[in-house]
Amino acid sequence: MSPRISPGLCERCVHARKIVSAKSSVFWRCATSERVPGWPKYPPLPVLRCPHHRAGLPSAGVQRHDATVMNEPAAPDSQPWIELEERFAAHNYHPLDVVLTRGEGPWVWDVQGKRYLDCLAAYSAVNQGHNHPRIVAALIEQAKILGLTSRAFRNDKFGPFCRKLSELSGYERVLMMNTGAEAVETAIKAARKWGYEVKGVPAGKAKILVCEGNFHGRTTTIVGFSTDPGARDNYGPFTPGFEVIPYGDLAAAKAAFDEHVVAVLVEPVQGEGGIIIPPADYLPGLRALCDEHQSLLLCDEIQSGLGRCGSMFAHSLAGVRADGVTIGKALSGGLYPVSAFLADAKVMDVFTPGSHGSTYGGNPLACAVADAALDVLVDEKLVERSAELGAWMKTELENIASPHIKELRGVGLWYGIELHPEAGGARRFCEALQREGMLCKETHEHTIRLAPPLVVERAELEWALARLTKVLGGN
Repeated sequence: MSPRISPGLCERCVHARKIVSAKSSVFWRCATSERVPGWPKYPPLPVLRCPHHRAGLPSAGVQRHDATVMNEPAAPDSQPWIELEERFAAHNYHPLDVVLTRGEGPWVWDVQGKRYLDCLAAYSAVNQGHNHPRIVAALIEQAKILGLTSRAFRNDKFGPFCRKLSELSGYERVLMMNTGAEAVETAIKAARKWGYEVKGVPAGKAKILVCEGNFHGRTTTIVGFSTDPGARDNYGPFTPGFEVIPYGDLAAAKAAFDEHVVAVLVEPVQGEGGIIIPPADYLPGLRALCDEHQSLLLCDEIQSGLGRCGSMFAHSLAGVRADGVTIGKALSGGLYPVSAFLADAKVMDVFTPGSHGSTYGGNPLACAVADAALDVLVDEKLVERSAELGAWMKTELENIASPHIKELRGVGLWYGIELHPEAGGARRFCEALQREGMLCKETHEHTIRLAPPLVVERAELEWALARLTKVLGGN
């Protein structure tokens, strides 16, 4: 008995699934297709969002002979998706040539059906794993009720979520935004306004100290104090009021302080810089300098926070408490853009109605998703899991014998493997790992960064370590 060819049948798609009706008819339909109102369950649904169908790609299906012995549909080539992206999208990224279509936990699948262990976790946005069912359920439930109100009106999710985040973080106030860069811009505005209105810095003289090798986002203000030419070049003129100091150098920080410094903005661990960890006395030293000069210590925890480093916030590992913290990425478990600036009332209360805001910031959908994401982080003990597995993983990584490795740096489940320049760059090793079923991304040419979702199992990390050993141990 041959499967029926009917509307919605997408035998050319890797998502095609065999459907057997109550009348024993056999169909194949795309698992990602959407139901059309009024269309019966059988025959299959019309395909509305199958990427193969929408792109008008040629069928990759094969002839199926009977209902007992079925040939699997041939896997589609990824090249059509790559060509569409190269043709119609801006070329502001250089991704690996893998086209992903599905994710679950620490694993992702490409359009050809190949499975990969995700060791980037969307730059730590997916700490809770891809498509965590609790977060997905919260998103769907809230999306059916109310998505956006703006802050012109109150909503029933905002206050309860702010209380939860305040209690979990230990900060009195929460200012919700959408992206990490927005959270950092919010912290900058708070520091300047606090400097003028509380510290008494003369108008237009506020200065914020930032660090070499920083990455805080890509807005024009932020790239203005970046030391990465690729992020900064040809975007000027830039916003004044920032002084760059060497990262990890307390003496340089001390020399830069004057009466106009309102804050130090620092990453407790520089992620984009290559997982750079400062000396143990650096953050405590900055805390002391800020206290001495009545300045704010602002910690950017957008990548390093929410469990990535084996603690809720990475700066707490140094025994300090920041005056303001920016978080994002894993705040939503990767399912919605949500970020926040956290501070006590003495800092946050410089904001008054109309002085700062966001149409989408604090919307009910964002709050519902982030609320569930925090619950997963706490209930599944992902922070503790990161610390435990990270300590074990560090030992295992140190045991990899490779002539290419120059230095290993890391904390929690966040590691940078810096290679010798003569190794030929980290990109080729990331491409080799991709062929082995493991997805990583290089940074600053010579460093492979590892940041798997915190739900990863030890056995899965052992699997990854075997592939790292194979790839790094070769030529």
